[in-house]
Amino acid sequence: MRRRNAVTLPVELYRAAQVRELDRIAIEEFGIAGATLMERAGQAALTALAQAWPAARRLTVICGPGNNGGDGFVLARLAAAGGYTVRVGLLGDAARLRGDALGAHDRMRDAGIALQPYGSELLEDADVVVDALFGTGLDRDVEGAHAACIAAINACSVPVLAIDIPSGLHADTGRVLGVGVEAEVSVSFIGLKQGMFTGQARAHCPRVLFDDLGVPADIYTRVPPSARRADLASCRGVLGRRRRSVHKGAFGHVLVIGGDAGFAGAARMAGEGAARTGSGLTTIATRTGHAALIASQRPELMCHGVEDAGALAPLLERATVIAVGPGLGRGAWGRAMLGAAMAASQPLIMDADALNLLAEHGPGGARGTQARILTPHPGEAGRLLGCSSGQIEQDRFAAAAAIAERYAAGVVLKGAGTLVCEPADTTWVCQGGNPGMASGGMGDVLTGIIAGLAAQGLPLGLAARAGVCLHAAAADAAAADGERGLLAGDLMQPLRRLVNTL
Repeated sequence: MRRRNAVTLPVELYRAAQVRELDRIAIEEFGIAGATLMERAGQAALTALAQAWPAARRLTVICGPGNNGGDGFVLARLAAAGGYTVRVGLLGDAARLRGDALGAHDRMRDAGIALQPYGSELLEDADVVVDALFGTGLDRDVEGAHAACIAAINACSVPVLAIDIPSGLHADTGRVLGVGVEAEVSVSFIGLKQGMFTGQARAHCPRVLFDDLGVPADIYTRVPPSARRADLASCRGVLGRRRRSVHKGAFGHVLVIGGDAGFAGAARMAGEGAARTGSGLTTIATRTGHAALIASQRPELMCHGVEDAGALAPLLERATVIAVGPGLGRGAWGRAMLGAAMAASQPLIMDADALNLLAEHGPGGARGTQARILTPHPGEAGRLLGCSSGQIEQDRFAAAAAIAERYAAGVVLKGAGTLVCEPADTTWVCQGGNPGMASGGMGDVLTGIIAGLAAQGLPLGLAARAGVCLHAAAADAAAADGERGLLAGDLMQPLRRLVNTL
């Protein structure tokens, strides 16, 4: 059963059209009046505001003429009744008010609260600004007076509560439509919108609350979610306790292939990521000049100098899982190593230059029986799909699904709100991580983590999801001393501790 004002957010995420369908079912099939849902939304938003800023007494509510504005009218009326000083500005034509929004306006007016045309002076002297401009239906860039209003809200140095979703944010993709409100708290209703949890949205709605508005739980069986949230807590139990009688052979053998001239560190970090995650054995196949160096730094890693595909063959035979790409390069050596890895039968995690080389050959190079996970950042994802990284970020959900379908592989689309998806399966959105992860080597560690989990017997898709969440949680723990200056190697100690919670 769902709970109103849930402290723990629901796992399920929806597209805007799906939330509208949930809303329709609640109104038409369960007989809950739209005005009732609007009253509950306004009350839920006010409750969230009071909890987030208990000292606030002066509110400015900026409304549009649609139902999102109607929620704002309810909040304003209830806030005034509760002793707040409230100013309400309308951006748009009051003559366009219809239905439940009009009724909410009239009840607000009858309570003695005047609706004023929006002007930036309304933002002055407020303790909190409430954004009730646009709802989830916005699908075009914000321009003109609306863009100026949002820019003024962002510039006023006052905390912002967004009702349902920050105005200017696309509910399905998380793309900012020209300009978007940078809300400190957002209260989402009936169904969480998938776009609020990835990409640009992470900067516009860093804290999301939820209220189901008291709709019957049965309505959620009628509309399957479009995606799901994932965090470390959702992965608890995937590994289980180790038997007291086990030996290293029970936990697999990861082979990391990479580290062309000048890139020994990438292969080393991937290898250590696998070992710290619990792989029984970890081997690194790298350039001959790097093998002794890596072994001296981390002697637990078995390092082999490999200069041709023939020398790689015996290492491939012993591997349980293969990770290829960290520091691989795009020269003849990297191409030969990748070709041998892709001809093997073991599960394969592909990162960095393995993805760039794969993009050169197109999807034909990815077909086969070998299970694969591709782990691109937006630039690599763009090369895989033949587009720009900017186009990838326009709709990260669509991009991840397109890569999964085109290359017949699982996909980890890295970035703020990393996505994990497999062809024709659930897309997961990671809720952990921080800006300190924007530094070299983080992706190499992630590749090793996923490989290490797969070596211990997790299905590759589950290893990818758990690996992404584990990686993010380790980075969040390591960032306790500050995000700036966070290094990939800083993840190793918290990684060891956190993997033991799984």
